[in-house]
Amino acid sequence: MKYGLRKPSVKKSFKARTTGKAKRAVKKAIIPGYGKKGMGWIKNPKKAAYNKVYNKTTFSIWDIFKIFK
Repeated sequence: MKYGLRKPSVKKSFKARTTGKAKRAVKKAIIPGYGKKGMGWIKNPKKAAYNKVYNKTTFSIWDIFKIFK
């Protein structure tokens, strides 16, 4: 488990920003429960628990800039 500052990745950041609205709309129409709150705990509880702890114990470089706003 990682603690503290996450190393930024330009590749992953670009991918996250360009994954389209249309792709999410199609998945939402096909997969029941897609995008609903708490579905991660039903689908894969081990991964959901890991992600919850990871997101509480790490921060990105951009979070530092949000503090100073």
